[in-house]
Amino acid sequence: MSMYLEMGDETLWNPSSGAGRPFLRQVEVFETELKLPSGIGQGKYCGDPDTLEVDPVVYAEFARGLVAWHCRTGHSVILALSEGFVATAVALARRAGIEVEMPEAGSDHVDGGVRRDVQVPSSPWAVSATVVTALDTRAREMDRWMAR
Repeated sequence: MSMYLEMGDETLWNPSSGAGRPFLRQVEVFETELKLPSGIGQGKYCGDPDTLEVDPVVYAEFARGLVAWHCRTGHSVILALSEGFVATAVALARRAGIEVEMPEAGSDHVDGGVRRDVQVPSSPWAVSATVVTALDTRAREMDRWMAR
């Protein structure tokens, strides 16, 4: 069995149920963590429960929020736990024609928010070049492995 993530008439990703179910559960986790809707859900015209519609406007905000969240943490465990999901989400966004820019390495965060869960030692304000490069590389790798 498999599922389909679609945008209009285009299939963005056709994961097996074994990959799709955990992806969707992680979507729920990060919707809660970021306090943002993902834009992934049952389309009003989809009669098939295994077909999910991606709203490009809502998903763009979600994907960009994920990248910002991921790149601003300085906690190694959080980075390890989130990198695969965030990379998959970025690959999906790129397939949808959504531009998701990686933060510039060494840049300060402009969100003005307080950073939480920072692991010491770590720079509390600069984006790590290693984190940005790893995420972008992993997203490109994921795109090669995601069936359409």
